[in-house]
Amino acid sequence: MKRRTYLGRVAVGVGICGGLSGCMEDRAGDETQTPDAGQSEATATQNGSITESTSNGSQSIAVETVVENLEVPWGAAYRDGTLYLTERPGRVVRVVDGASEVVADFTGSTQTGGEGGLLGLVFHPNDSAIAFTYQTYDDGSGRQNRIVRHNVANGWTREPLLDGIPGGTIHDGGRLFIHNGSLFATTGDASESEDAQDTSVLNGKVLRLTLDGRPHPDNPFGNAVFTYGHRNPEGLATRDGALYAIEHGPSSDDEVNRLEKGGNYGWPEVTGPSDNPEFVDPVQTYEDIIAPGGGVFYAGPIEQWQGDLFIGTLAGEHLRRVRIRNGTVTEDEPLYDEYGRLRTTFVGPDNHLYATTSNRDGRGTPESGDDKVLRFRPA
Repeated sequence: MKRRTYLGRVAVGVGICGGLSGCMEDRAGDETQTPDAGQSEATATQNGSITESTSNGSQSIAVETVVENLEVPWGAAYRDGTLYLTERPGRVVRVVDGASEVVADFTGSTQTGGEGGLLGLVFHPNDSAIAFTYQTYDDGSGRQNRIVRHNVANGWTREPLLDGIPGGTIHDGGRLFIHNGSLFATTGDASESEDAQDTSVLNGKVLRLTLDGRPHPDNPFGNAVFTYGHRNPEGLATRDGALYAIEHGPSSDDEVNRLEKGGNYGWPEVTGPSDNPEFVDPVQTYEDIIAPGGGVFYAGPIEQWQGDLFIGTLAGEHLRRVRIRNGTVTEDEPLYDEYGRLRTTFVGPDNHLYATTSNRDGRGTPESGDDKVLRFRPA
């Protein structure tokens, strides 16, 4: 089945899904996977080929397939110029010359069968031999999440950095991000919505740790919690010193939030903006569900995208471009809806924008070559 063609440049107002059909997602359902346990290598048969060239504003943009035949890529990070990805079933893969190879396999200790798995990935900013991942596992009494530190130079050996983050079949968060010398992590509410308002527990939060795993000494509640009242944030991005979280709403009100230390972002008391000063209003909300994944601010060679936030959308099945100026959204449009579910967006060392597809996560319609990493560059 051929997916829809390129949407073109459609200006939309605040809180509008952009007129896309099929934006709703069944939030009660699991993201059940259909993993291939024997998969050990993915290749890009069209490595470097232009899969689409479109005119978008003043510059033409080419979309290339960097690597394909991945299985639910989730975290993405560079080490010494080489791209590494987590695959949700529990593998870390390295992408070299258009092919991926497994460098670490944690499938035996990773709990999947839902939205959990091996999720976020970052490398230590001062020591590339150290990596951090976010993993869902079963401790015998149920699902938990943990942040794990790895010695990359010693076969990706691992030790828990922060354990005991409540997990669930859905709403596990999972994004890791380094900002201002600290390690941030997003956690979902693990289907225990009231926990999001309890600052003594770790689910439904954005956490901040030192790089050696301690709660940051400047955190507001004397533990790892930086902000609270979150449902299921899966993206973190920064621009001009400000940190933004991208978050799944329930049946409406997906959100982009600017994070403030100690801020309460409302869930489950409110979604979207409110008149209650106790809660921090989002920068942007979407009335129709787009299910946003990762986000990144762009500063590459495409002139009309400078400074804009790019979000992969799962239910929306498009790339979202959001322009934020002085704390206000001035433009918001859907782009590129022919690749299916998009989860993680990032900018590479070449300053180009990248996005991963997530069509093998149990909620998509995989086509030949899925899942893929796509690169957006001037044509």
